[in-house]
Amino acid sequence: MKISIFGLGYVGVVSAGCLTSCGHEVVGVDVNEVKVDLMNKGQSPIVEKDLPELLARAKEKALLKATIKVREAVHATDMSLICVGTPSRANGSLNTNYIERVCEQIGSAIKEKEAGHVLVFRSTMLPGTNKEIIIPRLEKASGKIEGEGFHVAFNPEFLREATAVYDFNNPPKTVVGCNNEEAADKVLALYEGLPGPMIKTTLEVAEMVKYVDNNFHALKITFANEVGHICKNLGLDSHAVIDIFLQDTKLNISSYYLKPGFAFGGSCLPKDLRAMTYLAKMLDLETPLLNSLILSNNLQILMTIKKIISFNKRRIGIAGFSFKAGTDDLRESPLVEVIETLIGKGYDLKLYDKNVSLARLVGANKEYINDRIPHISSLMVDSLDDLLSDREVIIIGNKDEEFKRILKDCRDDQIVYDLVRMGECDEGKDNYQGICW
Repeated sequence: MKISIFGLGYVGVVSAGCLTSCGHEVVGVDVNEVKVDLMNKGQSPIVEKDLPELLARAKEKALLKATIKVREAVHATDMSLICVGTPSRANGSLNTNYIERVCEQIGSAIKEKEAGHVLVFRSTMLPGTNKEIIIPRLEKASGKIEGEGFHVAFNPEFLREATAVYDFNNPPKTVVGCNNEEAADKVLALYEGLPGPMIKTTLEVAEMVKYVDNNFHALKITFANEVGHICKNLGLDSHAVIDIFLQDTKLNISSYYLKPGFAFGGSCLPKDLRAMTYLAKMLDLETPLLNSLILSNNLQILMTIKKIISFNKRRIGIAGFSFKAGTDDLRESPLVEVIETLIGKGYDLKLYDKNVSLARLVGANKEYINDRIPHISSLMVDSLDDLLSDREVIIIGNKDEEFKRILKDCRDDQIVYDLVRMGECDEGKDNYQGICW
């Protein structure tokens, strides 16, 4: 395939070298003539392992050239990869000036081109940037409509400095956001034969993926550092602790606990988090990340209460209020706090949880339920049908399999507020709302 790459910085040069090694013809484009001259000589303008060899071979095979002329590059290629910078402004907002300028130049070149063109953005951009800024700029400059005269795709990169060539050839995943399946397939064809899943999605989801990845990496580093300081002050080898932590790939290094939903609770997480932050305080250590977790969890509970109140309905039904399905444990269940707040505000509540009902009679939590929260116990009903019969709002509080039929059986005038995402129960219902989706 013939590809033009705009922006001969880190991502652009690595992409050029790796794509030529796959047999693609590449035209690099940059305003910096020094970079252009180096690329035309088959030399790398950046320091990166294995890249000089790739560019030299590309030059020998006549697969690589560079230019400062936008029109020449666009007209000589079928696809453009845009890799210009999107730096932060002083206030933290994204500076899209460079990418907007390039879009205007490419748009003007597309205006004079009869064949269709695919524009693939690799520059990191906030969700909605392509739709709200990039595409309108391109349409204005080209006089054409996206999806007809040209196609826009977003293809985030996951390259680490010093291992970028290896990362390009061994991606954990390849993500393409696009409004057109045929155009998305053309982009994915660039990476044919590479390992990892090939994922087609929307522009906005693809834009968000890169930020989620990088923010999670920052979170992991900060978490490890805070744990490290606590360990050091206790005379422990933090690397020994984390090495053992990392061996748990069932829960610790896995997809568990990474689905958006309601607040955490139960007998372990809140208690142990409080103990850890108290320990740090006793050691005179600042652990802002760990300290923020309870605050953020409490905000999730508060936002849920505010959302329920915003429905302007008085008759509320809660399906499942133990801290997770398959248990009768109400200790530090965040839903108990929601229930108590709603009771205090005078809402008419009905509660259903078969495991809690059983525990109220014979379970280990019998004393806790009957003595500590009798005001909640008295609101419980014996069946899901009873809950559905007259409630204006139904809240799904845990993932008990029985609750899958709630949306199917509820009336159109009943609002379903889902805190756990019960499978695909949100499809085709206007009265369904999820807490984080």
